[in-house]
Amino acid sequence: MRGVVFGVDPLDLQQAKWGIIFHPDEPQEVRDALAPLVEHRQGRVLDYQPGETKDLWLARHGAGPGPVDPEKVPYYLLIVGGPERIPFSFQYMLDVQHAVGRLAFDTAEEYTRYVESVIAYERDARVPTAREMAVFATRHPDDPATQLSADHLAKPLAEEVPAHQGYGVRELWGEAATKEKLGELLMAKEAPPPALLFTATHGMGFPVGDPRQFDEQGALLCQDWPGLGTISEDHYFRGADLDPEARVHGMILFAFACFSAGTPQKEDFAHRPGSPPPDVAPRPFVAALPRRLLAHPQGGALAVIGHVERAWGYSFVWGRAGTQLNVFKDALGKILAGWTVGHAMEGFNQRFAEVSTELSQLLERASFGWSVPPQDLVGWWTARNDARNYILLGDPAVRLRGD
Repeated sequence: MRGVVFGVDPLDLQQAKWGIIFHPDEPQEVRDALAPLVEHRQGRVLDYQPGETKDLWLARHGAGPGPVDPEKVPYYLLIVGGPERIPFSFQYMLDVQHAVGRLAFDTAEEYTRYVESVIAYERDARVPTAREMAVFATRHPDDPATQLSADHLAKPLAEEVPAHQGYGVRELWGEAATKEKLGELLMAKEAPPPALLFTATHGMGFPVGDPRQFDEQGALLCQDWPGLGTISEDHYFRGADLDPEARVHGMILFAFACFSAGTPQKEDFAHRPGSPPPDVAPRPFVAALPRRLLAHPQGGALAVIGHVERAWGYSFVWGRAGTQLNVFKDALGKILAGWTVGHAMEGFNQRFAEVSTELSQLLERASFGWSVPPQDLVGWWTARNDARNYILLGDPAVRLRGD
């Protein structure tokens, strides 16, 4: 199978192996908080040296490009800490062949809560979630972006993916996709919460230096916003809106939205040739809503899949080929089938690698002096970075229980 050498089952952690990566400045109290998870996974503790690229890091551990040999470096890798210490770029590139996740909390207590939640989910007799996938998709008037994602992404996924795995489906689509309804879904007062929640919305973005960036960037813009005019706090669901009594333990969230996983310091898409890209934030950071979900005091979510920087339509509409949902269907179907989340995301990593080779070929042709239309380079560049920027927050070895 993709990702590992022949003879290794990537879904068997005893064969594929699991490791955790610490920055040397990570406090001992954080390492201690994560020690029970390392023991639970029978994992290996690895270090990251400041400034290392993925290639230098692998080489230091005796590995190079190609399928993963778990005897050298584990297939499953959990990065600890924010992107200001271990960059998003390291995670992107390592994720091409490995199953990579990240945890980035402010306190050791939050790490402890996440670890306890994962171990409890895997050991408890009772599964805390329903055998159900929920789809939450806004569709604002006069807004082609959400009309496209609702009609060509969320709706087809809701109709096709859950039934194939024997899951029920709950749809909050268009007018039903309000902030209140999302809060009720996460409170789960009437019934257990869904095992998998897929959202397709705008993600909130703020100007560089805006004091709301760190707490509210990537918040999910709900149907409450009429599609025109000023956006207020009443229109979007942020980390602070997650109720302390919410029931998210054992849930997996896939949030298709700009900044839903995090924000880089530098612009990833637009810049002037020969000049460094402009800042979009004072420093890179992981979004607040995923962090709140993962470390929830009533039991955290297992994992959050989201996007760093802006998310584009290239993810599911591809030029003349039209709607292309295979990577989404593949990942969501495998998650519902009980695959580890990190391995279920391999299709996204393969797509990033494939689009990268196409861009590389165009750049090579341009370097030879051959005619390459500028719009082609712009399109492939944007599509490559868009494909690259999907990341997993949480332990890549978590999986939904089928019992």
